[in-house]
Amino acid sequence: MMDWELLTLLLPAFAAGILVIATHVPLGQQVLKRGIIFIDLAIAQVAALGSLLVHVSHELEHLPFANLLLPLICALLAASLIAAIEKRQPQKLEALIGCLYVLAAVSALLVVAHDPHGAELIKQLLNGQILWLTWSQLALPAGVSTLVLLAIWQHPQWLSGRAFYPLFALIITLSVELVGVYLVFSCLIMPALAVMAKRKAIVFGYLIGLAAFALGLSCSAWFDLPAGATIVVCLALVSLVANMALNQAQPQPD
Repeated sequence: MMDWELLTLLLPAFAAGILVIATHVPLGQQVLKRGIIFIDLAIAQVAALGSLLVHVSHELEHLPFANLLLPLICALLAASLIAAIEKRQPQKLEALIGCLYVLAAVSALLVVAHDPHGAELIKQLLNGQILWLTWSQLALPAGVSTLVLLAIWQHPQWLSGRAFYPLFALIITLSVELVGVYLVFSCLIMPALAVMAKRKAIVFGYLIGLAAFALGLSCSAWFDLPAGATIVVCLALVSLVANMALNQAQPQPD
């Protein structure tokens, strides 16, 4: 059985998982519909680059909210660029998104090239530090996520229109700070892919994400494994099992 100290450590992490899954399942479904699978990796990596710029710049580091504003500005610029490409050269969109991701990734390496803690900073942004989150760190993401979900519920057409990109950039920026680049991609794509073209897809997507976070955090605690990586593996396994079960329960029409 888990002791109270361990439970108090896992509860904020699970709450962060709830916040991430709540917004990422509907956004992930839209990503699949648009056929821009790697947009989340690209924008997450650009947001991570903004975070690294804050870390290595003493002038920026001491500005109020710089650790959130600069990553958000970077993410919004990347989202605007992708939106422009989608409008003007849609046939090249996925390839150029891949190029954007690679450029952001290597730029991050260059930014921290002379920082003695650079490798550790990049590792933290990729893997996340979900186990070390506190309740106070969840306040802003919870408020923003609630507003975004309300906006999507009242204006569902925003997901298929131009508003998708700024909403996506905002949510990805907050999520990278909470759980890291790898979990952001996994939460967006794996549940949405598992329930693609299924009835009640949004409900099953939420159930997959929550089950994977609960299982991943438990396995991480029991076996002393990195939380972010463990949750990603659990997301893949739960998504696979759920997809197989749904295929049996909801067979595709001939």
